[in-house]
Amino acid sequence: MSEHHFHLAAAWPGGRNSSGTIEAGNLKTEISIPPEMGGPGIGTNPDEMLLGAAATCYIITLAAMIERANLPLSSMKLESEGIVDETNGVITYKRIIHRPTVYLKEEATEKQFQMLEKLAVKSEESCMITRAIKGNVEVSLEADLNIEKKSL
Repeated sequence: MSEHHFHLAAAWPGGRNSSGTIEAGNLKTEISIPPEMGGPGIGTNPDEMLLGAAATCYIITLAAMIERANLPLSSMKLESEGIVDETNGVITYKRIIHRPTVYLKEEATEKQFQMLEKLAVKSEESCMITRAIKGNVEVSLEADLNIEKKSL
């Protein structure tokens, strides 16, 4: 067993509508409350950061699983959406939807495509961020999986 430690330093100079900074390894950015929630919208915010953590964890996990399965990957991209509810002054991160688009090379077999379908789901279940927020934030998948068409 091994543990990995990650550290973040934050500075916040004022009240609710101020902006601050965070720094963690290669990440250094300004932070504030998003304009949708009445903030100044400077830099990033916790909502984007959680979405970013979930999305990067998913796409990296999927890439690693595709590589380990020796699937003939052509291209891969991801769009993710976070849904935050604000009711009676209570803000709740409700849902994250991942929408990966993955293309296997045209020589991919039906068996390899079926493996890709399984890995798209397994990657979400295996992602450590999804496991960390399980029971609090619903995470769903709307995958667009394809095999490149032969060019004429």
